[in-house]
This record gives sequence, structure tokens and C-alpha cells, in this order.
Amino acid sequence: MLRLISIIVGIIVLSTLGLGILLLGLFAALIWLIVAAFTGRLPNFSFTTNPFNTQQRQAVFLETVFVLMGKLAKADGRISQIEIDHVEAFIKKMGMSAEHRQEAIRQFKRGADPNFNVSVTLDNFMQHCGRTFNMRQMLLVYLTVMALADGQLDPSERQVLEQVAAHLGYSRAEFNRILEMVLGQAHFSSGQQQRGPRPTSASDLADAYKALGVNKEATNQEIKRAYRKLMSQYHPDKLMGQGVPEDMIAVATEQAKEIQVAYDLIKKHRGI
Repeated sequence: MLRLISIIVGIIVLSTLGLGILLLGLFAALIWLIVAAFTGRLPNFSFTTNPFNTQQRQAVFLETVFVLMGKLAKADGRISQIEIDHVEAFIKKMGMSAEHRQEAIRQFKRGADPNFNVSVTLDNFMQHCGRTFNMRQMLLVYLTVMALADGQLDPSERQVLEQVAAHLGYSRAEFNRILEMVLGQAHFSSGQQQRGPRPTSASDLADAYKALGVNKEATNQEIKRAYRKLMSQYHPDKLMGQGVPEDMIAVATEQAKEIQVAYDLIKKHRGI
């Protein structure tokens, strides 16, 4: 009889301990969910197609880039030969297959349609890619490079870029900073460098600072930090891991080279 009572007591104790551990686990899970919700790291528990699937994000990214390129090219009312050449060079640099090239051109033409609605495309992009900072940043950088293909930024093109930037969550000040960076980096593109060495001018140095997103009053440490941050953002493995299509890594690599040249110029000038 005493043995039976001992067994029953043991079962009750174990059950109580098990329930306690279960409740503790549930409480910890609840705390984690609350913290994740507030920090924006709450995972997607949908049983439908995962919008953060890498392959799907890559497809959405490419579609958005070429659709908005078409919108930008037609923003001033006409598509110039320079803009067409830039898109062709962009596709060539990406090493696209003939099939992918045709799809890119189709999306470009779709964006060039006067009735095309930018908001729909951007909503789709934000749904699939919006949580990743680098994808939003790279999209805006690619489009800004496209807008500057003919050497100037038309007011209508700037309006489209500002609309895109706002939809991506950038303030006007942040957009202006990115625009300055792209303008500065363009000064150090491979095409510019092929013109041969020449004495460094004050304009060259000013563009180098812009390329890194800093001003000439920045400390050496601030400049190094800005350089490392940009190079990290353009790192191929990091971009591909976040969903940037492999085809577009070559373009990011070109931007990284421009940043490197700008940084080297500043280092040489400062004796870092």
C-alpha cells in the first residue's frame, strides 16, 4: 500500500515538474515572439509560398529593376539612344542569356508605357524584398546610375527617383545623400579611369569624399568606417545571400571598384 502511494506521489511530482517546464518553455517562447515583433524580426509563419524565398526575391528584384529603368528612361517624354545603349551595356555586363535578355527588354518596355503604375511594382518589391536593407539600397543605386546615364538628371527623372525612394522608406535627405554618393562614384568608373593618369584636382578629391558618403572634415577613422561599411554592402556573397540575383553581382562589383579607387585617392592625399 505504501509502495503504491509512493508511486502515485512520484507520478504527481514528475507531472508537476513536466508541466512547470512546459509552462516555462511557453513563457519563454511568448517573450521571444513579443521581442521579435517589436524588432521587426518576426518570421513569416504563412503556409503559402514564402515571400522571402531567395529565387522568388531574385525574380522580383530583376523585374523591378528593368521595369523602373523603362519608367525612368521615358520620364522626360522620350528614350534617348544613350539610355538604350546604357541598358544594353547593363545587360551585357550581367552576362544574361538570350532568353533572359528578351525578358529584361520586355519588362523595360512595360515600364516605358505611359499608363504604367509604379506603385504596384514597388508594392510587390516591398512585399518580397523590402525587409532587406541591401536590396532596397541596391535597387535605388542601380536606378540612379541609369538616370545619370546621359550625364545629367532630368527633373522628371529626379521626380521618379524621389517617388521610388519614398516608397522604399528613404527620406528626401537620405535620397540626396545616395544621389551624391552615386555621382561621386561615377567619377571613378572604369571608363573615366581609362582616360589615363592625370594630376589630382580639388574636384577629384571632393568627388572621392562624396563617393564614400563623407565630407572632407571627416576624421581618418570615420572615413575608414564609411569605406568598410560600403564594401560590406557590395560584397558579392552578402548580396547573393540576401537575394540579389547573381546576374547583377557584376554591376555591384563595378560599384565596389569605384569606391576602392575613391578611397585610395583619399588615403594618398591624407597619407593614411
